[in-house]
Amino acid sequence: MKVVIAYPPIDNIKGTPLLSQNRQYQVSPFSYFIYPVVPAYAATLLKQKGYEVYWLDGLAEKMTYEEWLEKVKEIQPDLIAIETKTPVIKYHWKIIEDLKKFQISRFDREARRANFKFQIVLMGDHVTALPEESMQNCPVDFVITGGDYDFGLLNIANHLSKKEPLGSGIWYRKKILNTKYPLRPPRREAGRSEASLIHNTGEFSLNHSLNELPIIDRDLTKWGLYAYKNSNFFRAPGAYTMFGRDCWWGKCTFCSWCTIYPGSKFRVMSVKKAIAEVENLVKNYHVKEIMDDSGSFPVGDWLRQFCEEIIKKGYQKKIRINCNMRFNSGLTEKDYQLMGKAGFRFILYGLESANQDTLDRLNKNSKVEQIEPALRMAKKAGLWPHVTVMVGYPWEGEREIGKTIGLVKDLFKKGLVNTMQATIVIPYPGTPLFRECEKKSWLKTLDWNRYDMREPIMKAGVPDERLLAAVRELYSHSIWNKTFILNTIKQLKNWDGTKYVSFQGLKYLGKLLEFK
Repeated sequence: MKVVIAYPPIDNIKGTPLLSQNRQYQVSPFSYFIYPVVPAYAATLLKQKGYEVYWLDGLAEKMTYEEWLEKVKEIQPDLIAIETKTPVIKYHWKIIEDLKKFQISRFDREARRANFKFQIVLMGDHVTALPEESMQNCPVDFVITGGDYDFGLLNIANHLSKKEPLGSGIWYRKKILNTKYPLRPPRREAGRSEASLIHNTGEFSLNHSLNELPIIDRDLTKWGLYAYKNSNFFRAPGAYTMFGRDCWWGKCTFCSWCTIYPGSKFRVMSVKKAIAEVENLVKNYHVKEIMDDSGSFPVGDWLRQFCEEIIKKGYQKKIRINCNMRFNSGLTEKDYQLMGKAGFRFILYGLESANQDTLDRLNKNSKVEQIEPALRMAKKAGLWPHVTVMVGYPWEGEREIGKTIGLVKDLFKKGLVNTMQATIVIPYPGTPLFRECEKKSWLKTLDWNRYDMREPIMKAGVPDERLLAAVRELYSHSIWNKTFILNTIKQLKNWDGTKYVSFQGLKYLGKLLEFK
């Protein structure tokens, strides 16, 4: 059985759609891609179980749509899996229609003789929130809800080839003669629709052990496509890992990944397995930097044991480690010092806003007064803090926006932050923020194509032009200050630093142009 894990090119989008391993979708003016860890585990699992697996990332490989379709023709798969997100879901519906028509027109006669056919799977946060929508709007065969796409995709492959029962959280279509697409809206009766023959296996459950996963096959998943052009990597080649799924808090109202990885279901692989992934990258691929993309890096005893093992094996001399963290992590100065000793470099914090009321409404479970102390400990340990900031909250006005800009500017002046990312907050379907928007009539549109962070989707307390200007202002203030400029000059002492500064500069310039 042939299985393709695919990211189809989307010719109608100006820029590079960042689909994979991205909690908040964006379009980049530059061509770089984040390695999709969970689909990579899916590919490796399937190969381990004897399936013929193809990695077809048309975006990262810079294929045209026609070239990508020709590659699908060449492979003639039995199963195609596509990860999707809100701003591209309508494009993916059309692509699935094209694929199904292509199957009929290209292979109809052969299929009848040789019983050839392929089926299509959608997976991701958007279809987790609205699985019926995609089943009704395109001829997709399966939808995986929840974030364990790897285990879910293996289950579907086993179901098709070995009659294994479908696990929880999967939507599927039962075929009937003389039924024409598109299907009618389903009637929800006992978890299934008799009218449309759309069925599901109930709510998804995250009960898989991450220790059961194999070491990712980086060659199968073409890791080199993602190893060099990435603003998170100071030295290349770099690689992504994901030791936890996904965030041990997992309750922020705006985060689309909280819909597929609720904090109450947070799981982490053993330190031994995490070290095995690191060892594979260091010894077999000579990786110089690792970005662990767990929503928030595991803390407590797990973190300490991980750092101690890295030091014991001497890997801190060969690689740098990057991670996501929260201001309310409970890390002590001793913990930060241990991280620095173990080779941690880049550490990303979700600052979001300088207003406590906003943090409370977002259910961040953190305090404004925790921000500076955490950054000071990180800097003292030699880490490079990065903060993410958002504007466009319906309850924030000019005063609150100014307060956030002022805090970020002050943090850069004090040298407590190395880099920053600013965006407009988007309420993705399935999130508590989206439900609040529906309840309070804050949404300007339900056209998913526009949910790409390029414009405000919620009715805000200030004009849209002010929000765009606020993003530009955040980027400008972060660059044009004495401390930042001096630190940047220091990084130009070697080729790695020069490349890193150049990439960051282009990224910042792109953001200024994007929000002009």
